[in-house]
Amino acid sequence: MKKKFNLILILLFFCFCFFVFFQALNNSNVYIPNNISGKVLSDFKGIKLENKEVVNSEDLFSGNDYYLLNIWASWCLPCRKEHSILMEIKDNNKIKLIGINYKDNELNAKKFLIKNGNPFSEIIQDKDGMISINLGAYGVPETYLINKKRKIIKKFVGQLNKNSIKEIKLLLK
Repeated sequence: MKKKFNLILILLFFCFCFFVFFQALNNSNVYIPNNISGKVLSDFKGIKLENKEVVNSEDLFSGNDYYLLNIWASWCLPCRKEHSILMEIKDNNKIKLIGINYKDNELNAKKFLIKNGNPFSEIIQDKDGMISINLGAYGVPETYLINKKRKIIKKFVGQLNKNSIKEIKLLLK
């Protein structure tokens, strides 16, 4: 009788495990952030790359009509390729460039900016990636065009190019 009871318990345990694993197969574990174009930028706090000062997003996004928030990393090849385009945009007085340095080594990020130039007025470190994830980023590079009311006008997934710049210029008019 005891053997039958143990056998039933083991059988129930395996059935339970099978059910749990089967249910897990139907649930996606892939992170897909929501589309945030047209929404107001969420608040965040970060540490500036240049001087370790804590800064609030409200302070970063005040005083200009438009902002270009670029999520980048020195180890990211597409980020390296789009850097020259960001250097072209930095001279536009209508737009302020803010960088979020994503999961990067601080020294490597600083060397990258010294070697290639710094298009950003401010750079925030995102060592654990949580700021970027909370913004709805898929990866790097990603760029957000934001207006003075902190509304996200357009999200650019991937490397900026000449067509992206044309589109940004049209949106600024």
